[in-house]
Amino acid sequence: MKLQSNSNLHIISLWMLLSLVSLFSRSYIPIDETRYVAVAWNMWLNHDYLVPYLNGETYSHKPPLLFWLMNIGWHVFGVNDWWPRLIPSLFGLGAVFITQRIALRLWSDRDQLPYLSALILIGSSMWAVFTTALMFDMMVAFFTVLGIFGLLVAVQGESRKGWLLFTFSIAGGLLAKGPAILLQLLPVALLAPWWFKSADVKVVWRQWYLALLVAVLIGCLILLAWAIPAGISGGPKYQHEIFWGQTADRMVKSFAHQRPVYWYLPMMPVILFPWLFALPVWRAIGRSISSLDEIGVRFCLAWFLPVLIAFSFISGKQPHYLLPIVPAFALLVARGWVELSDIKWFDRALLAIVGLVVAGLIFYLPIYNQTHDLAPWVSNIPLAAGILLAFAAITLMFGGGRDPIKYIQRATLLGVFLIVTIYVGVIRVSGPAYDMRVLARQLKSFEDENIPLANVGVYHGQYNFLGRLHQSPEYVPPRKLDAWFLEHPNGRAIYYFEENEPLGQVVPEYLQAYRGILVGVLNRSQWNEWSKQPHDFSAAEKDSE
Repeated sequence: MKLQSNSNLHIISLWMLLSLVSLFSRSYIPIDETRYVAVAWNMWLNHDYLVPYLNGETYSHKPPLLFWLMNIGWHVFGVNDWWPRLIPSLFGLGAVFITQRIALRLWSDRDQLPYLSALILIGSSMWAVFTTALMFDMMVAFFTVLGIFGLLVAVQGESRKGWLLFTFSIAGGLLAKGPAILLQLLPVALLAPWWFKSADVKVVWRQWYLALLVAVLIGCLILLAWAIPAGISGGPKYQHEIFWGQTADRMVKSFAHQRPVYWYLPMMPVILFPWLFALPVWRAIGRSISSLDEIGVRFCLAWFLPVLIAFSFISGKQPHYLLPIVPAFALLVARGWVELSDIKWFDRALLAIVGLVVAGLIFYLPIYNQTHDLAPWVSNIPLAAGILLAFAAITLMFGGGRDPIKYIQRATLLGVFLIVTIYVGVIRVSGPAYDMRVLARQLKSFEDENIPLANVGVYHGQYNFLGRLHQSPEYVPPRKLDAWFLEHPNGRAIYYFEENEPLGQVVPEYLQAYRGILVGVLNRSQWNEWSKQPHDFSAAEKDSE
C-alpha cells in the first residue's frame, strides 16, 4: 500500500508540474485552442448548448462535449481562462490511473508494473504535450482506456459492469470527437477470442459479440439524442456535415492533413520520445513479444497494431491521432521491463546524448534564425534553456546506477523536463506571436465604443474569448476592404502583413507579431495609404492560417 501511495504521489506531482507550468507560461495558442474556446464562448453568450456556432455560422467540425464541459466549469467557477485548459489535464490524469488499473487486471502478480506503465505514459512527449493542450484528443484517449478497461472487466467475469463502462466510453468518445472512438475500441473488442484464452473463465463468444453490438448501438443512440435535434436546429448544411462530411469525407479524402500511408512510421520516435531512443526499452519490448502466450501481451498488441494500421490508411493524419494507443505501448514496455536485471552504462549514455542533441538544437535555433528568418521571436530564446536541458540530461542519465526502476524514473523526468523547457524557454519567449491577449483587449475596447471590426481574411475566432468579444469581427477579403470602409468609415481592420513587408509611412494603430508574420489594426486613412502601395495580399489571403 505504501509503494502504491508513493507511486501515485510521483505521478500526480509530474502531472501538476506539467499542468501548472503550461498554465503560467502561455495563453491559448492560435488557431486551434483559440478557436475551440471561442466556440464555447459563443455557447455561453447565446445560451445555446445544442448547436455549436463560430462567427455566426454552425460549427460542425467537432461534437459538443468539450464545449459543454467548458461551459459547465464557467457556471461553477465563473468565466475564467484557466478552467478550459485544465479539462484535458484532468482527462489525461484519469487516463493514466485507468492504465494502471488495466495493468493490475492483466498482470496482478507484478506489483511494479502499474507504476512503470504510468511513468512511461506520462513521460512520453506527445502525451505530456497534449495533457496541457486544449484539444479533443486527450478526451478520446481517456474514453479509449476506459473502454479498454471495460472490456477487461467484462471478459474476466463482471459482464454487466464491463459493458456499461464500454457503452459509456463509446458514447463519450462519439460526443468528444466523433467516430474515431470506434476505430480505437472495436479492433481489440473484435479480436477478443485471439487475446483472451483462459482456463478459469469461459466466454460464450456469440454473447460477447451480441453485447458488443448492443453497446455500440446504445452509444450511437446517445450521440443521436444530441445529433438529431441539433441537425434539425442547425439546418440542412449542418446535418450533412455532422452525419457525413466529418466522418466519411475525412476518412476517404481528408480536406486537411493529407499524408502518405507510411507517414506514422517515421513519426513514431517523436510520438514516443524519448523511449524509442532508449536501448533498454527495445530489450523490454523484445521480452514482451517473447511472451506472446500471455493474455496481457496479446491484448496490448491487439490494441496497438490494428489502430496504427487503420489510421495509416485514413487520408488525414496528425501525430496526436495516435495518442489513445500510447498506453498500450507503455503497458508492453512495462511488461518486459520488470524482467530486466540492470542498466548498462551505454544505455544511460545514449539517452544522455539524445538529451544533449535536443538541448543543442534549442541552443542553435537563435543562431540559425539569424540567416534563415524563422520568426523574430526565435532570437529571444535564452541560452539558459539549452544549457539547463543539457545539464538535466547529463545529471539524470548518469545518476541512478544500474537500477532499471531508477532509469525509468530519470528518463521520465528528462522527458517531462524537455516539455517544461519548451514551454518556459521557447513558447514563453515567443511573446505576442502566440499570445493574443493584448490585441484581443484592444479589439474589445473598439467594440465597447461601437466601432465596427473587420478581419481581412477568414476569421478563426482567435480574439473572441480572450477579448470577451460579443460579436466576431466581420470577414472581409482584402480586395473588398475599400468598399467596407466606405460603409464603415470609423471602422478598424485587422490586417496580416508578411514579416518583411515594408510598411512605408503607414503606422498601424496597433502592431504585433503573429506566429510567423505580423498582425496590425488599421483605420480608414491608414488603409488608404497602405493600399496605394503594390501588394500581393498573400499573407492576408492565407487568412492567418
